[in-house]
Amino acid sequence: MHRFDDQIFTCGFEVFGEVQGVKLRRATRSLALSNGVRGWVMNTDRGTVQGELEGTLPKVNELKFWLLCFGSERAVIERAEFTPTKEIPVHHFEDFTIRRLPYQIEDH
Repeated sequence: MHRFDDQIFTCGFEVFGEVQGVKLRRATRSLALSNGVRGWVMNTDRGTVQGELEGTLPKVNELKFWLLCFGSERAVIERAEFTPTKEIPVHHFEDFTIRRLPYQIEDH
C-alpha cells in the first residue's frame, strides 16, 4: 500500500523576470534542501532560471508556490511556468544542485 507522504513527484520549472544575479538559484537550493526536495536549478542563456523539483507533493507544491509568488529577496518574478507534476517510482537526484551553463566562447 502506498502512503501519500512516501510518493515522489516531479516537475520542471522556468521563472521569468529579473531572476538572474539576484541570488534566486541559491535561495531555491536552500529552500529545497530544507524541505527535502531534490533536483537542480540553473540560469539559462535566455535570462530565465529553470530547473527540476522532486519530492513529496506538498513540498513540491510549496516550492512551486514560492517560485511563482516570492523568489529571492531581490528577484522580480513576472511569471513562472511548470511542466505537469507527475508521480515517479524513485528519485532521480541525490541532492539539490546549482547547475552552470557550459562555457561559451564570446565574440569580441
